[in-house]
Amino acid sequence: MEKTFIIFKPDAMDQRIVGTVLSRFEAAGFDVIACKMSRLSPALLRQHYAHVADKPFYPEIEGFMSARSVIMIGLQGVDVVKRVRDLLGPTDSRKAAKGTIRGDFGTDMMKNIVHASDSVENGQAELARFFKPDELFA
Repeated sequence: MEKTFIIFKPDAMDQRIVGTVLSRFEAAGFDVIACKMSRLSPALLRQHYAHVADKPFYPEIEGFMSARSVIMIGLQGVDVVKRVRDLLGPTDSRKAAKGTIRGDFGTDMMKNIVHASDSVENGQAELARFFKPDELFA
């Protein structure tokens, strides 16, 4: 069974659609193996977004992601990384088809409802970054 990491971004929180999106993940057969709410610190965000932290647009990402508390979950299931990303649609919500999560609720590249791990390896690393071992129930 694969595992992946999800952040319900501030736009999902503002729209009050966390339950709606989570129900899509559960309907797809995934198990929730971790869940918590937190306000993400600049240091943690810089670590999470290290691949773009030196880019000129990074301060906007940090400002958006730290604007309010978010909900983070771990999911487990068969081929969960690819299947979650298929449910989400492309990162740029403007290019996402209706019927995908981003196509139905997102507005642009940043306000795209959720972050989801893009590989099994990144899923493992992100789960370890945001959850202590005793907070994972798989």
